[in-house]
Amino acid sequence: MIAFGQVPNVMTCSILLNGLCKSDKLEKALELFQAMRNSKLELDIVCYNILIDGLCKAGHIEVGKELFHKISLNGLKPDVYTYSIMINGFCKEGLQDEAYQLFRSMGDNNRLLDSCCYNVMIQGFLQNNCTSKATQVLKEMVRKGFSADIRTATLFLELILRSDKSILI
Repeated sequence: MIAFGQVPNVMTCSILLNGLCKSDKLEKALELFQAMRNSKLELDIVCYNILIDGLCKAGHIEVGKELFHKISLNGLKPDVYTYSIMINGFCKEGLQDEAYQLFRSMGDNNRLLDSCCYNVMIQGFLQNNCTSKATQVLKEMVRKGFSADIRTATLFLELILRSDKSILI
């Protein structure tokens, strides 16, 4: 593109960033992200979400966490997807307490919890055998008018089938 005199925009770079992350080329993705920051491109929250998601999925939760904290320093605000990515990343690493703190901080930071965030938090608790916390969050979610997604419902059903008592009472 550059060879033809075309300067890539933030959308083009985001697509490249996403491809690098999905191809497990995180070092290249980090280089591209840094080059984007050094250029005159105005990075949006999508760029951050892509890289944080790639880092968390590859098990680099601490680097993802650092990048998450830099978002506001760069004049942006994490969105519901950013929070969901981080919550999911923490849960996959067995850090459900840290995930839950972040989940709760969303309300403190005037971020509205949505069904996606609730489902991610519940799934994280269930995958880490924290059934009472998962049930507590599920009850709160339903009270607030949200529904469990198919994955959350399936995890609860599997848990009930493995258990000889009802966990929802």
